[in-house]
Amino acid sequence: MLKARDIMTARVHSVTVETSVEELAKFFVETGVNAFPVVDSQGRLEGIVTETDLVEQDKPLHIPTVISIFDWVIYLDREKDFEAQVQKISARTVGEICSRDVLSCSPDTPVSELASLMVDRGAHLIPVLSKEKVVGVVARLDIIRSMGAKG
Repeated sequence: MLKARDIMTARVHSVTVETSVEELAKFFVETGVNAFPVVDSQGRLEGIVTETDLVEQDKPLHIPTVISIFDWVIYLDREKDFEAQVQKISARTVGEICSRDVLSCSPDTPVSELASLMVDRGAHLIPVLSKEKVVGVVARLDIIRSMGAKG
C-alpha cells in the first residue's frame, strides 16, 4: 500500500507569515505552484495559503444590509463576516490571509486516506509532517500520478 512518503513532493516551496502579498503573488507565478505551506523559522507548520486566498483580495466588498430603527442599527448580515472580508481585502502579509485550520499527515499516512481527506474537506494540498516539521507535501496531482504508477 502506497503511503504519503512514497508520493509526496519533498522539495517544498513555503512562505512565512511575514511574506508580503506582493512577494506571494510573484512566488505563485515563478513556481507555478497554487498553494504553499506557511511555516515558522524552524519549519513548523503555521497555515496554508492558496491562490484563492490571494485572488479574494480583489473581490468586491459586500457592504452588509442594515436596518436603522430610531438610534439602533440592526445588521441583517453577520457583522463578523463583514469584518473578515475587510481584513482579507486590506491584508499586506500572508499571515493575514492564510488559513490556520490545516489538514496535515505523517509520512506513513496511506494514500487512500489522503484521497478521502482531499475529497471530503476540499483540500488541494496536504503538508506531510515529521516531528512537527514540514518534510513534504501531497497535492492532488501527486495522488493522480500514483494512480498511473499502479497500472
